[in-house]
Amino acid sequence: MSPLIEITDPRVFDPATILIDVRAGANAHERYLAGHLPNAILATLDDDLASHPADAAIGGRHPLPSLKDFAATLSRWGVTPNSHVVVYDDKNAAMGGARLWWMLRSIGHTSVQVLNGGLKAATDEGVELSTDDYKPVAAGPYPIPEQYRHTVDIEEVKAAAKADDRLVIDVREGQRYLGHTEPLDLVAGHIPGAVNLFYSNSLSPEGRYLTSQALATLYKDTIGDIKPENVIVHCGSGVTACHTLLGMEHAGITGPKLYVGSWSEWSRRDLPIATEANGL
Repeated sequence: MSPLIEITDPRVFDPATILIDVRAGANAHERYLAGHLPNAILATLDDDLASHPADAAIGGRHPLPSLKDFAATLSRWGVTPNSHVVVYDDKNAAMGGARLWWMLRSIGHTSVQVLNGGLKAATDEGVELSTDDYKPVAAGPYPIPEQYRHTVDIEEVKAAAKADDRLVIDVREGQRYLGHTEPLDLVAGHIPGAVNLFYSNSLSPEGRYLTSQALATLYKDTIGDIKPENVIVHCGSGVTACHTLLGMEHAGITGPKLYVGSWSEWSRRDLPIATEANGL
């Protein structure tokens, strides 16, 4: 199944599809109520797709929820292991949509797709939005998964960043990677040895993913001969990295892993930090 689905695909509005609108930020609920796809369930990044860390130095700003909590959330949304789930957000899959796609895939739920172009693709197509506070019908308990697969911890990142046969990709914008600015975390810069590939390079000017062929070229120019399973992707807090992981999947590159803690964890652990100025 392709990780992407187009707004013109009838499966988006099939009554059997579980449609989920992911929002991020303090005003997530208000933005959802201002307009969302009919019968779309509201999911919020902070409450549904992350736990609340006591210390971002352990797990970063958006650590994954416990497997028990995530399974309970899926049950509340009416999701069963056989459900077809379609996810979207209002940020071109960069602030939650791809994160939920990745989480579901990580626990083995394969029937999940992200709406290409997100909410804007729907409005561009003339879809009439709803302002209802849609409430799903809960399903029976979703089986609690054994693990989130395809993740790495900080120790593995340390080793990978120094290895010739492995690659760490930082998908934050170049100014943050170079250490010129840092709007969200405590220190600017990047993991020594990591390369930069801004996540939005995967998007067309209209906010849709590039074709699979164009994405394959984009990513292979960065990955080179490194085996996909030896590639680690990270961002600020493990959210926009999922946007790139989805793009890689669409390009036929399967196996890269997510460093969930990302820069928000690394930068708080008194570890080496590279910047353009220090040349590390």
